[in-house]
Amino acid sequence: MKCENCGFENNNKAKFCTKCGKSLNQPVKSESNSNKAIIIALVVVIIVLACLVTYFAVTLNSSDSQPASNNNQNSAQGVSSSDESSVAESESPKTSDSSSNSNSASQTTSSESKSKSWESIGSYSGSGSGSQTITVPPGKIMIKLSAYPIKNYATNHLYVTGSNGQSAGVDWGSTSAVETRSDSLTYTSSNSETFTIDYYETVSWEVEFYRYQ
Repeated sequence: MKCENCGFENNNKAKFCTKCGKSLNQPVKSESNSNKAIIIALVVVIIVLACLVTYFAVTLNSSDSQPASNNNQNSAQGVSSSDESSVAESESPKTSDSSSNSNSASQTTSSESKSKSWESIGSYSGSGSGSQTITVPPGKIMIKLSAYPIKNYATNHLYVTGSNGQSAGVDWGSTSAVETRSDSLTYTSSNSETFTIDYYETVSWEVEFYRYQ
C-alpha cells in the first residue's frame, strides 16, 4: 500500500506508513456505486415513459373506434324509430277518435249521474214575540224550525203556516220541560208560497228553508 503522504510502499496490511507514520486507512471512493445508481434510475425512468406512451396510444385507438360503432347503432336506431313513428302516425287518428268518444261518453255519464241535494234558500232567527212573512219559491221545499222558550210560561210557541195550508210548529204546556224543541215539514209546489212565522215568549228561535235542486 503506497503512502499518499510520502509515497513509501508499505505492506498491504499496514495501517500506518512505516516511513512517515501517516495513517494508511483512506476513505474508499464510491464513484462507481454512484454511477451505477444513476444508470439504474435512468433505466427506470425510460421504462415508465414507455409504459405511459403505450397506455395513451391504446386509449386513443379505443376512443377513435367507439364513435364509429355508436354512429352505426344510432343510424340503425334512427331507421327503426322513424318506421315506428310512421306507423304510430298512421294509427293515431283512430286513437284520437276513440278517446274523444270515450270522453264524451264519460261527460254524459257524469252529467246524468250528478245527484240533487237540499240547498238552503233562506234562514231566519230571532227572540221574544212577533211574526214575519216569507215568500218561498216553487219546487220541492223543506222547512226546519226550532225554538227555546222563556221560563215559567205556558203559552210559548213557534208556528210556521203557509198559504198552501202546510204548517209546522212547537209549543210548551204548563207542565212541559223548558227545553229546545224542533219540527220540520216537506212539500212540493209549482207556485210560490207565502209563509208566516209566528213566535211568542221565546229566548231564541230559528226557521230554515231548503229546496231540492
